[in-house]
Order: sequence, then structure tokens, then C-alpha cells
Amino acid sequence: MNWKRTFKILLTLFLIWFIGHTVFITVDGLSDNGKNADVAVILGNKVNEDGTLSERLKKRLECGLGLYQNHRIKKIIVSGGLGKEGFYEGNKMRDFLVANKVPDSLIIVDNFGNNTRATVDNTMKLKDSLHFKSIIVVSQYFHVTRTKMLFKKQGFQNVSSVSPNYFEIKDVYSIIREFAGYYTQ
Repeated sequence: MNWKRTFKILLTLFLIWFIGHTVFITVDGLSDNGKNADVAVILGNKVNEDGTLSERLKKRLECGLGLYQNHRIKKIIVSGGLGKEGFYEGNKMRDFLVANKVPDSLIIVDNFGNNTRATVDNTMKLKDSLHFKSIIVVSQYFHVTRTKMLFKKQGFQNVSSVSPNYFEIKDVYSIIREFAGYYTQ
């Protein structure tokens, strides 16, 4: 077999794998099984330079707010880091939820969730003190499969997800990044 044919076969196999993975994370990410949970974990995203929430982050918070308003969760963990814009995402997320009538006592702020793994690690450290046995992950549809996988790798199996109905052209890049991230975590 010559190298061109081998390359074509390998490329075809990779594309089938990539497309299959992308379809799986898209379907999984857009599915809401309607479960209730003890805690929602809303993953952070960009806060604008003027301190307002990016549209993506606002949609995640609205999704988490809907879980609270529909009595599907008891508490909310907001997790994000210090953005280059100079704002702690967790604090801004809490402010949004409080402004929308979620009691501050039900919101746990994690300002050290600088990435997905840190959010999962930090949430797991809260497990004993918050006594939660179930989680709903709230993030973009392409991100929730990897986040759930990281929770399961830590032995936490009762994790589901919801995602906002918010799509943008940047999702194409994010899906490619998530493909790589899923297999390198």
C-alpha cells in the first residue's frame, strides 16, 4: 500500500471519528432530560470591559435562572475566573442572579474556576459541605459533554446538563477545540 492511499484512509477515518464525536456532543449538549438536581453548576465566560456580561454568559445565567424558577435545583454554583478585563466572573454571575431574585444564600461563588477542570475540581471540593448528590451542568451545548465526563472521572455519576438556545459563528471553533479537549483531559 502506498503512502497516499494510507493517508487517505487515515484522513477518512479521522473525519468519520470527528463527525461522529461532533454529532454526539451536539445531541448530548442540546438534550435536557428534565431531571431535577441538588445543584446547578454554571460555568463562566467573558465579562465585557465595561463590566457587563457577554451575551454567551448572560444566556447561560438565564438558563440556570430558569432551572431555579422551575424548582429543578436547590442551589447554584457560579464558577469562573478573573478575566483579562479585570472582573471576577463568579461575582458578576452572582450579581446577575441576585438582581433576578435568586437569594444570595442559595448562590455559591467560585472565582477560581479558571477552566473547566478547575471548575469541576472546585465543585467536588464543595460536595461534602453542600451535601449534594446530583448536579446539572449549565454551559454551551458543545461544552457540557466534556464537563460531565470530567465529573464522572472524579467518581460523580449523577450529572446531567442543560444549555441555552444561543448559537454564534464562534461555535465552529469551539466544537473543534472541544474535540481536542475531550481526548486530552
